[in-house]
Amino acid sequence: MRQIILDTETTGRDTAEGHRIVEIGCVELQDRRLTSNHFHRYLNPQREVEAGAYEVHGLSAQFLADKPLFADIMDEFIEYVSGAQLVMHNAPFDVGFLDYELSLAQSEYPDIASFCTVFDTLVLASNKHPGQRNSLDALCKRYGIDNSQREKHGALLDAKILAEVYLMMTSGQHSIFAPATDSIQVETSLQVKRTLDPNRPPLRIIRAKNAELDAHQERLEELEKSSSKGALWNRLESGH
Repeated sequence: MRQIILDTETTGRDTAEGHRIVEIGCVELQDRRLTSNHFHRYLNPQREVEAGAYEVHGLSAQFLADKPLFADIMDEFIEYVSGAQLVMHNAPFDVGFLDYELSLAQSEYPDIASFCTVFDTLVLASNKHPGQRNSLDALCKRYGIDNSQREKHGALLDAKILAEVYLMMTSGQHSIFAPATDSIQVETSLQVKRTLDPNRPPLRIIRAKNAELDAHQERLEELEKSSSKGALWNRLESGH
């Protein structure tokens, strides 16, 4: 499965006011593994950058003046993301701007949904952590991901950080270290008694292949590095 983790920076918050994209950053996941096939472009928005937006990303109209237009890189961008699942945090914002740029560039595609599918990590986070802050910074803190380099928002850096957040949120590992409120629910579910049919057939045992064992070990090493508490599996195996 090919997924593209995507982020944009813009001149402001609303395309209805003519705001444009000034930066696109993408990183690629192939079967949940980060590759080196990134896509990163600064863009000339052909308009001023609002003060509030500049405070967020630090990209001035002067810096962007000699950068290509979206229309100049549009075909390259479409080729890069075509057929992939786009993973974004607060996807309607980025999708709205990308669709707007496609329309301004008179693309043959009416919108992003014409050549990609979209997955919103903000919706996922809100479902997993209802009533909590689910900004990218908040999720980094919750999942123990280092975002100390994020003094300003940058599309490529944010895409890389979001890739780590997404992998952690969808791995199931974090539930092992859930806060006390979640552990109450787990204990309650374990108190439900289940009876097994004594005449049931024996369970079939399927041994893991060497490639699967290698992939499992690689994932444990990633979790060991990204979590302040390390991977629980390793602690269980060592008896600590």
